[in-house]
Amino acid sequence: MSEETEHKILSLLSTKDGYERGFSLLVKTYQERLYWHIRGMLGQHDDADEVLQKTFIKVFKGIAGFQGNSKLYTWLYRIATNESLSFLTKKQKNRLESIDESENTVVHTLSADVYVDSSLTDQLLGEAIALLPDKQKQVFLLRYYDELSYQDISEICGTSIGALKASYHHAALKIENYILKKIN
Repeated sequence: MSEETEHKILSLLSTKDGYERGFSLLVKTYQERLYWHIRGMLGQHDDADEVLQKTFIKVFKGIAGFQGNSKLYTWLYRIATNESLSFLTKKQKNRLESIDESENTVVHTLSADVYVDSSLTDQLLGEAIALLPDKQKQVFLLRYYDELSYQDISEICGTSIGALKASYHHAALKIENYILKKIN
């Protein structure tokens, strides 16, 4: 998003009369991108929708404390990412099935999901991403789909650029191997 848009949102949020308009503009501006980021991490529409709502509630409660040390969108992505990881942790604690069964469940859910493109390539990519460890999945989604720079991802994840590049490289190799294995 443009710096001008971020500045406008922050200016509106800083005034009593503009707060509601500012928050509405913030949601309108970032809702879709955050949804797809969360959806990529969680895999299911209902889960992503729930976490997106929790993200905006957290943003609403915490926006007054935003100090501008980072870009607004990296701050939002960090909140969305943390909420997604918390959701996954809670979901895993409640799950009684084995790791293999849960991976297969995610893959089958992606295959049957009406919101996922039905082309074979997209399906295989979605399956491969779903099987990645959380950290690699997060980095891959932010870099590949959201096209964020390693610097921005570093701010979102609180991880060094070198570690992020390694995570992305390992994720890309795993995805490539998965797809090649499935089509051969």
